[in-house]
Amino acid sequence: MRVSRPSFPDELAALVREGTGPHGLLAGGLRRSYGDSCINGGGALIEMTGLDRFIRFDRTTGLLEAEAGVSLAAILKLAIPAGFFLPVTPGTKFVTLGGAIANDVHGKNHHRAGTFGRWIRSLSLLRSDGSEHTVADDDATGLFAATIGGLGLTGIITRAALQLVPLASSNMAVETIPFGNLGEFFKLSAESDASHDYTVSWIDCLAKGDKFGRGIFTRARHAGDGELRIKPPGGPSVPLDAPGFLLNRFSIAAFNEAYFRLAGRARQATVSYDPFFYPLDAIGGWNRLYGTRGFYQYQSVVPPTVAADATAEMLQTIADAGQGSFLAVLKTFGDTASPGLLSFPRQGTTLALDFANRGGPTLWLLDRLDAIVREAGGRLYPAKDGRLPPAMFRAGYPALDHFTTHLDPGMSSTFWRRMTP
Repeated sequence: MRVSRPSFPDELAALVREGTGPHGLLAGGLRRSYGDSCINGGGALIEMTGLDRFIRFDRTTGLLEAEAGVSLAAILKLAIPAGFFLPVTPGTKFVTLGGAIANDVHGKNHHRAGTFGRWIRSLSLLRSDGSEHTVADDDATGLFAATIGGLGLTGIITRAALQLVPLASSNMAVETIPFGNLGEFFKLSAESDASHDYTVSWIDCLAKGDKFGRGIFTRARHAGDGELRIKPPGGPSVPLDAPGFLLNRFSIAAFNEAYFRLAGRARQATVSYDPFFYPLDAIGGWNRLYGTRGFYQYQSVVPPTVAADATAEMLQTIADAGQGSFLAVLKTFGDTASPGLLSFPRQGTTLALDFANRGGPTLWLLDRLDAIVREAGGRLYPAKDGRLPPAMFRAGYPALDHFTTHLDPGMSSTFWRRMTP
């Protein structure tokens, strides 16, 4: 894969002319996608992180225009002291503006704010034929909708205008509530979605018997007043790849038991925005905990009418297989439609898990989970899945044919070639 790293916008046109070939061209950012949607094996990649300038910022309205390579961390550094915050943020701030658009990322407030793409007011695209297009959120051509969540396949996003939201304090008022089963989770979700801006749960995916479905529910709001302070960078790092034998059903079960006992007590606290939204950002190289074979992340969403049964079946399958996850996140998505044709979130319940890569047994488990999700009428998240079957992708994204009419023929990725052999 040939990688170019431009520093100025006028370098892009030449790189686009040079970059198209049998495997096409792809724009990339900080590469926090877990799968191959940000890889273009055998082709060309333009790394956009050098194009990270702010263009304009209206400190009265919170409208920010910036180049696509700017990171969410940089936006927060500018916005928080001015009394604004990201309208939607994923679990890491180390993603670019362009990457957040291309994957139409979501956060803990989907039930209130929807996806990131709902807050993009306009974006500019450079197509492989050299043409430039600026499209707004009321675009009638369909190019805006195709680009939001379009995995970088409609052209190179060069800049975008993002609507930020007002902020009174950089602190969060957080409440933690343990729950004993899935019924309690869904009840808490319904209550909290109506009263709190942010909701998310950790769930013990190895629990069985009378502990099945237990977890810890967290709900939060921005504090009503207080400081507007940026969290300074820094934190521990994982220096070495962990031996594979450390991650087994017994060690994960022991961790989950300890975590539920220590963290699973009802409490309220005021914390900085950073540990609430970005806990893993504080641990450099956290992925090395999974050893040299790495891990698969699996994130699904299933419709609300079947969410309880499908989620229970998935958790039972995981527990029976003994391949649990430290990081098992359960949340409900709201009914606000995502603007993108290939956007992942839809109304329902989403379950996200990390599985250490054990080869065949892990792939067998993921296939079993696929069958449950597909039977439920759900879908998987391309940004977080390195082995999504093409047939399941087509079944989960009914607007795929419409999306392909807006494809840039010069753009491609390893993921896209795998989905459309």
